Amino acid sequence: MTRSLQAVAYRRPSALESAVGGQRLGLETSRGATPSGAVDHPRFFTGFLTSPQVASAGLLAVADVAAARYYQRQLLASLDPVVTGNGDRLRFESFSGCGGVYARLDVLTAGLDGGEVGHGTTNVDVNNPLREALSRIGADDPLHLRVGPEEMAVTTLDGPVVEKKVPLPDRWLRGFAEAQVIAAGFDLRAELSAAEAVRFLRTLPRGGARGASAGAQWVVPAGRGLRPTTRPVPGAVCLPGPERLIALQRVLRHATSLRVYGPPVAAATAAPSASAWEIVLPGMRLTLTLSPDASRGFSGEGGVLDALATGEAAADAELIAVLLAWEPRVDVTDLAAASGLTAERVRTALVHLGTSGRVGYDTAEAAYFHRELPYDAERVERHNPRLRSARALVAAVAVTLTGAVGTVTAEDGHVHRVREEAGVLSCTCLWWAKYRGGRGPCRHALAVRMVRRDGVGRASAEPTSVAQDMAVVDGGVR
Repeated sequence: MTRSLQAVAYRRPSALESAVGGQRLGLETSRGATPSGAVDHPRFFTGFLTSPQVASAGLLAVADVAAARYYQRQLLASLDPVVTGNGDRLRFESFSGCGGVYARLDVLTAGLDGGEVGHGTTNVDVNNPLREALSRIGADDPLHLRVGPEEMAVTTLDGPVVEKKVPLPDRWLRGFAEAQVIAAGFDLRAELSAAEAVRFLRTLPRGGARGASAGAQWVVPAGRGLRPTTRPVPGAVCLPGPERLIALQRVLRHATSLRVYGPPVAAATAAPSASAWEIVLPGMRLTLTLSPDASRGFSGEGGVLDALATGEAAADAELIAVLLAWEPRVDVTDLAAASGLTAERVRTALVHLGTSGRVGYDTAEAAYFHRELPYDAERVERHNPRLRSARALVAAVAVTLTGAVGTVTAEDGHVHRVREEAGVLSCTCLWWAKYRGGRGPCRHALAVRMVRRDGVGRASAEPTSVAQDMAVVDGGVR
């Protein structure tokens, strides 16, 4: 597994301090992206929080996820949450160390008072002393929030005084991207009142002492609440690893409702799927998105591979990137008009941008939003093993096309047949036999799709039979 060290530097630790008329929460920022380019310590907001105790609990929940490993738990250094200023709101995001839980707190216009919100993205320091102080915020304590350095600090301090270095695995970056792509396929499945939300969430298991998962469960809307079901009936939502919703307990007593999002479920044989669980709070929202299985993160889901496989999408993404301006809600129609691209090409370009952390997806508004992850996220494409292997097969001219069938000769000599029906690819390799496309295309199908789109493959004069197709199943090479 490829990894590097991610260094984040702050001018001082974030802190909660007493002040005349209330308390002051100073969240220190690291180097980040802004409309004017990279800035060492950007400032995104100074003003008041309308619900200080709720915001404190939400921020702690995001920090909980950043510090957690829900599978094979162990103590590891964690990445600080990411903060994005979108002009009308602040978004705090994090991703669990195991790569299976994505968290985001959206502090909306109604949750902020007395200051303008800037534009940009960076890391924000959430240290242990700050966590302890935030947990003591009272319901009636006025709280002034500053995201970024004080004006005086910019001119009087020389260089960073706090530095953190933590491992940054490629699978963590890929997972952050995959979570956005998967969420874009969700629809609202259920909405519960505050009382029903509390009743349901407090019945969920907390997980074993050694991090054992309760496995995937299914729930279905019933009356005003949710009830468990033994199988994935139409309308059901998967709850994979229900103990991973533990961070929602931080804000549960402040909740006004619970919204549940997931993909369509059409058959009782449907495989476990990802889902998103959103707690609506006064002036803000807290959302947790869970991977389909607690034992694996989002990085292997393959939802971005098709978008990465075409050169057209890469060029379109560069054009769309120029038109983005840290919008809280990216409008596909407006981007299509401004770029001259079709709406479908704009959507594909947004998926491509998601793989480098340049857009996220908000299930509540069913729209992408602009942000720039403060990591070397372009490694996602370079180090994606299936994508890299597929490109190697294309470069080696290992793909032959015969009508609807593609023949791929792997490096070890095994031959695979890839068929496409109604836009859906299937392959004779064990990877496809095991996952049936549930984790994205295998490398052979990806290579065939590249050749069909770009016209760089060979043509074959000899048709193949179904018997031949079935005879070439190999040892599961991806």
